[in-house]
Amino acid sequence: MDESEQRAHGLTFPLRPQDEVECRRCRVHCDKIVYPSACLERSCPFVYAYEEHGHTFMGCMQKVFAAEIDLDMVAAAEARREGFGAVRALRAPLPMCRSAIEPCFAQRLPELGCANPEFNELPAESPTFHVFARVADA
Repeated sequence: MDESEQRAHGLTFPLRPQDEVECRRCRVHCDKIVYPSACLERSCPFVYAYEEHGHTFMGCMQKVFAAEIDLDMVAAAEARREGFGAVRALRAPLPMCRSAIEPCFAQRLPELGCANPEFNELPAESPTFHVFARVADA
């Protein structure tokens, strides 16, 4: 069994689970998603656009998401109340990305809760814990 299969079956635990884009450690199956319309709203420096067949398409140079999306479709969807929606992240979202965690089978959540709660944390360059008190020697 290779490392990716071991991770899928929950046999190994990564050093930084918050940097992963999917979690299969329990039966819920969570994915990180990003909102491409927010890339345009926030003027992300990694958005690219090109014209082909009379349409303008946009994508992400950092490949946070792989889809190349027709800008006319994004504008039409954003005019509706629901908006354009999200796409699955292929790599860890960048700090400027609007991202979220999407559980696939939320009703399957175990009684004790999430098996990998660190997955829901935002990626950071600093540790995910804080020292708030120190015990001094007497």
